[in-house]
Amino acid sequence: MGNWLVLEKWMSPSVFYNTNADDEYYLPQELSREVYEDRIRMHRKEYITERDFATIKGFGLNTIRIPIPYFVFGDCPPFIGCIEELDKAFNWAGKYGLKILLDLHTVPGSQNGFDNGGLSGVCKWAQNPENVEFTLSVLEKLAQRYGKREELWGIQPVNEPLTESAWEEYDVMERYKARDSKMAEGSGPVPMEFLKRFYKIAYDRVRKYMPEEKVFMIHDGFNLRAWKGFMQEEKYKNVVLDTHQYLMNAECEGCEQNLESYIQFVRTQFVRDIDEMRQYFPIICGEWSLFNSYGCGVDTKGGLSPINGVEATENTFSENRKTEIYSTLAKEQLEAWKHGNGYFFWTYKMLLDTVNDPEWNGWDSWDYGKCVAQGWIPSEYDKKDMD
Repeated sequence: MGNWLVLEKWMSPSVFYNTNADDEYYLPQELSREVYEDRIRMHRKEYITERDFATIKGFGLNTIRIPIPYFVFGDCPPFIGCIEELDKAFNWAGKYGLKILLDLHTVPGSQNGFDNGGLSGVCKWAQNPENVEFTLSVLEKLAQRYGKREELWGIQPVNEPLTESAWEEYDVMERYKARDSKMAEGSGPVPMEFLKRFYKIAYDRVRKYMPEEKVFMIHDGFNLRAWKGFMQEEKYKNVVLDTHQYLMNAECEGCEQNLESYIQFVRTQFVRDIDEMRQYFPIICGEWSLFNSYGCGVDTKGGLSPINGVEATENTFSENRKTEIYSTLAKEQLEAWKHGNGYFFWTYKMLLDTVNDPEWNGWDSWDYGKCVAQGWIPSEYDKKDMD
């Protein structure tokens, strides 16, 4: 459920209208307090409603991953908390028989420098003990508030911390330009040893309030096979390893931009890594999509959008060919995730008009509802009928 409580400009550009802000950190600095509050509150009220939970249930899905910001409790002005929205989400989930994974998607100082980390081009969270402690306190309060709710599936203590092995590959400082170069000084990857310590401390803090039947889900830091033997001691119960696997990342790793190469990459690398690691943890593919440059008809350089100046203005393929491409990729990836223990598609919905705004051609492959509507992904009920 991306872009509801944690904004991403490319998923809902209108929220950033008439500003130069590229992320959530700078948005309140470019708007008056009144306009900022009105815009955020209206977005949250209209973007996700009870009807969306009913729709998700209708797709045959069973669990919703909800990204939340570190200012969820409203104690980090000028940002606006969202605990009331989260309370509503749990009530809606209860009505429709759905579970919720709480995903702490942003942390103060940023854990990756991505725009989805809330502060582009800055990655200094792990260097500041006060920020780390604040993060732990947020997790503890979330566990205290929701830990025993029937609707809670689990808690993820931090989304996509960028460890050393991925820092250079993602070229963060170049890809996500910092608006304030002084603020960005000293940015660097999250050390693997730090991340392992953080997970263990977070586990202890969360488990004080969240029973063992609820999942504690750790992200792999974009290094899935580095977690062999971690948290295997008897005290650690129900720990799940989260890995995010995208075709655009495969492109960054040298995969050629054509259907056959994507299929080969999924069948070999995706499946190989999951098979290797499932002897240590249950494995969830916590983010994946159908998005790829081949479908867009232009090299997106690993997912750069029209917001970044990369536009796919021509329909390279017929609608029938698009359906063939995307449905094939959906089938291949869904088969791959069967080697693990489940998946979360990124994302449920976006506010993009890919029909009337041709520069967004191919970007509806991020939108689960649109993928189902166009026959690219069968609903879970359809899959059961097929089986």
